[in-house]
Amino acid sequence: MSSQNKEEICVEISNGQIDMITGIVYRQIISQRSVKSLQMTVLVPRNDEPKPAILYFPGGGFTSADYNKFYEIRHALAQAGFVVAGAEYRTIPDTFPAPVVDGKAAIRYLKAHAENFGIDPLRIGLLGDSAGGYLVQMLGTTMGETFFEEGEYLDENSDVASVVSMFGISDLTNIGEGYEEKLKAFHRSPASTEALLLHGPAFYNSPGNTVFGDLDKARFASPVGHIKSGHPPFMIMHGTKDQLVSPVQSIQLFEQLKAKNNDAKLVMVKDAGHGDIFWFQPPVIQKIVDYFKETI
Repeated sequence: MSSQNKEEICVEISNGQIDMITGIVYRQIISQRSVKSLQMTVLVPRNDEPKPAILYFPGGGFTSADYNKFYEIRHALAQAGFVVAGAEYRTIPDTFPAPVVDGKAAIRYLKAHAENFGIDPLRIGLLGDSAGGYLVQMLGTTMGETFFEEGEYLDENSDVASVVSMFGISDLTNIGEGYEEKLKAFHRSPASTEALLLHGPAFYNSPGNTVFGDLDKARFASPVGHIKSGHPPFMIMHGTKDQLVSPVQSIQLFEQLKAKNNDAKLVMVKDAGHGDIFWFQPPVIQKIVDYFKETI
């Protein structure tokens, strides 16, 4: 072999190892004829120290929950020393409060298995985008409310230390606020995904309904319906050119949290749309990593 093909490189150790655990079933919902298993994937930095953890819930318009997406952000958080769990949750045709019940179950699961994953159970934060942003907002604003606590590990609480919501939904009754009338009209339809979340699809004995058909339920199913003092710190992020979920959703959440003396931060990402390429860029990712480092 020619000496030209021989090479020796000097490697500086800058990154630790990250283990990925897949196929974790954190909850099973047993119905009359089937069992639905809800899964999560966990990234675990390999060291012996108790670590803070981030629980990520994906968006999907309340119709899907692809919990392995946004890998760039999840991997960056793991490299920064966080255990990162991505979890699915029930979606349409399951209706509210199913996603919130599942989200709280996922938090309790991580706390109950903190030793297995090397987690400090007092240092768990939440991250979500779009419908997942809605979910983490609900989880953050309903801490201490027992209504949503169902399933296993009920000896654990579902409290969290910090919340980051990306282009999430804070009020199901005005998702189109600030948009043209055509978009507002869609959100008044029984076919809108928020209406389906509340009432389910129309069927022969269930005609369906709009969000406005039961305003009390819509309010109870909205994060802004639970705002009080004493919530964990929130960082609320939204793109200035989001044409799917109005930036008003994040602005009104921020204002109402602050009005109750909560620790809240609003970050508007210039020119960003709804989950587009802007959200995968280093400045956005680093902003999220830094916020969790500050608050957990």
